[in-house]
Amino acid sequence: MDYSVLFSERILALPVLLLSIVIHEFSHAYVAYRAGDMTAASQGRLTLNPLAHIDPIGTIVVPLLQFMLPGRLPLIGWAKPVPVNPLHFRSAEWDIFVSLAGPGSNFALVVLSAILLKISVLTGLVNAPALLGIVQRAEPLGTVLLYFIMINIALGIFNLIPIPPLDGSRVLYRLLASARSPLADHYAAIEPYGYFILILILMTPAWRLFGWIASTCQLLVFRLIF
Repeated sequence: MDYSVLFSERILALPVLLLSIVIHEFSHAYVAYRAGDMTAASQGRLTLNPLAHIDPIGTIVVPLLQFMLPGRLPLIGWAKPVPVNPLHFRSAEWDIFVSLAGPGSNFALVVLSAILLKISVLTGLVNAPALLGIVQRAEPLGTVLLYFIMINIALGIFNLIPIPPLDGSRVLYRLLASARSPLADHYAAIEPYGYFILILILMTPAWRLFGWIASTCQLLVFRLIF
């Protein structure tokens, strides 16, 4: 086994992950701007410059740990949350659109990468057997596109989990609030404990459900390509 090839392939995942989470946060900022909220723009977050979005733990430490311990940690990360003020939105419904903008950008990257990879395979730019590991051969283009698909599927699904501070929690809260459900206030009360809840989930078998969903979605996309 050529370990230098494996190393070069794994290291390609780091810039892919960084670009994916930057686009995720930029999408939040852009849709918030379109909704009438200038908070993110005024704080310099309406940009694709990674330096404006880096979170020391989620953007640096977690990805490096995943790189050094492949297969033991999920291939995900996060950036600093984009600041938004829903009071500035033109209507309350924009809160849902702003929240879904991040995961939506991840799924859009999945579709774009899948189309480009399919074209690359059909035109011979990417050798499918090499990319699938049937033969040993470096495929940088195919590997990068493959990582874009895998990472963004994981990021999109992960951020839809309805636990604060993930995007899915804002969507669920807005739906409860719009329905005038008494559960809305109780749900909002758990926000300060969201990170602790996420950590507990990461330490339990419940995390395997996320992995199964992400892996199943990746497999379905791969079957469409190959």
